[in-house]
Amino acid sequence: MTPAAARSFDELVAEGAAVPTEGWNFSWFEGRATEERPSWGYARSMAGRLAGAGAVLDVQTGGGEVLDLALGLAAPDRPLLVVATEGWAPNVAKATGLLRRRGVAVVAAPDDAPLPFADGAFDLVVSRHPVRPHWTEIARVLRPGGTYFAQHVGPASVFELVEFFLGPLPEENRTARHPDLERADAEAAGLEVVGVRAERLRMEFHDIGAVVHFLRKVVWMVPGFTVEEYRPRLRELHDRIEADGAFVAHSARQLFEARKPDA
Repeated sequence: MTPAAARSFDELVAEGAAVPTEGWNFSWFEGRATEERPSWGYARSMAGRLAGAGAVLDVQTGGGEVLDLALGLAAPDRPLLVVATEGWAPNVAKATGLLRRRGVAVVAAPDDAPLPFADGAFDLVVSRHPVRPHWTEIARVLRPGGTYFAQHVGPASVFELVEFFLGPLPEENRTARHPDLERADAEAAGLEVVGVRAERLRMEFHDIGAVVHFLRKVVWMVPGFTVEEYRPRLRELHDRIEADGAFVAHSARQLFEARKPDA
């Protein structure tokens, strides 16, 4: 592949617009964009929890990549029962194909719908980057004494890039997903918050094709993003990267652990 620096704006944008977006495998970005990883290592931390669980639910599994990795790390002490949900049809197919060899059932379930499981069905619920944690449903499907262990997107994540395209956002947008608000919502649903850790992590975008693919893949960053609508801003950002180097933003991540009280 020709290095990104040797290709034109139109070539880079066309490439970023053509790459498939299903799943949560970000290997395509290698050499084109980088993001620091949280110090806690979520997949590794999840594997430790899986090893001590009996029945596990992974909510909004994406393409199943993180659960697959964690199960591999937990083997041979993996849970007897593992189920995953996913709301986007291409990801349902991808996760089913990937997780079948692990004996994991993937259930198609809209992200904003009640979880299709009985009360108290699981002793561990996990999730990496849920669109929005449904605390009442999480509490309902956990058995007494069960645990919710997840990595959430934190407040104002990648807002340097978001606001480049959308302009300054209202303060309520910047404080949404704040850990204090999530703690309050979890407690209101009857869960005991065991711990919350938060970090802001450096991201770098080295070419405009990486920006295009990122905004197509993480669709809630710039809702309704299309190359056609944002071409002038894409051109401006391309010229800025060419002149000044990588565009720098910061992601927000928080590790959330909560427990359902014993009956």
